[in-house]
Amino acid sequence: MKSPSIINIQKFSIHDGEGIRTTVFFKGCPLSCRWCHNPESQRFSREVMFYADRCAGCGGCAQSCPEHAVSIQDGLAVTDTDLCVKCGECLDYCTKNARALIGKEKPVDQLVKELCKDRMFYEESSGGVTLSGGEVMCQDMDYIEELAKSLYKKGVSVDIDTCGYAPFENYKRIIPYIDTFLYDIKAMNPEVHKKFVGVDNKLILDNVKKLAAEKAKINIRVPVIEGVNASDEEQNAIINFVKENVGIVKVNLLPYHNTGKDKYERLGREYEDDEFGKPTDERMNELVKMWNDAGFSNVKIGG
Repeated sequence: MKSPSIINIQKFSIHDGEGIRTTVFFKGCPLSCRWCHNPESQRFSREVMFYADRCAGCGGCAQSCPEHAVSIQDGLAVTDTDLCVKCGECLDYCTKNARALIGKEKPVDQLVKELCKDRMFYEESSGGVTLSGGEVMCQDMDYIEELAKSLYKKGVSVDIDTCGYAPFENYKRIIPYIDTFLYDIKAMNPEVHKKFVGVDNKLILDNVKKLAAEKAKINIRVPVIEGVNASDEEQNAIINFVKENVGIVKVNLLPYHNTGKDKYERLGREYEDDEFGKPTDERMNELVKMWNDAGFSNVKIGG
């Protein structure tokens, strides 16, 4: 059993399921959504995030790097990603906290112990633990199954936040221990899906139908992005698919934002957001009405 890389353990979360929750963000995702606001979650391997505005150019990181992957150029630290092994040695010598290592492993028993510290809050709010990503269903499934089972046995509610792009066998393994699958549907048009997400949507749509057939509890989550899926045509297609294949379930409409844009620069990547736009409040309310008119009574903006 391999311990997946964890980006963050976010306590007192109120947006990743019912009640007060602790959300575990695993690193690595099979999709490449061009609007992704958590780019540090995309790759399965560790990464170093660099905050250029904090760097003093002191050279401590360069002197401490055992691989000689860091140098000072024009007063700033520059990392040769071909040489960097993400050991984290440089972090101890950065007095300005300009460098952060993204990704840390935890054995199941240690993680369960940490997550159970807030059981009182879960119990009082009907909350629990949400396993998110990246994509949790593409991690080592022996680890994920053991984690979900351990929490279940301790009476802790477990939700899975998933993009749906994983073998259905992975979902089948953990259905008995999961309260709710928070399931993303981004677009019905397979060409649009492939253009903006990197893969077509067949597996995603097939999996949610299979989950529904297994009587799993499903909460549909739709990121709403102008230029991608905010049109009446695309939203009606999603509505009709969900109504026919999943049923009348809770729906969260998530308006696009670009608050993660700075993370791309810190990771040495480019963020292409020219084609995307944030829907207006008026448009979001129109979409809520569309879902309501189709029979969906539990539709919320955000969350």
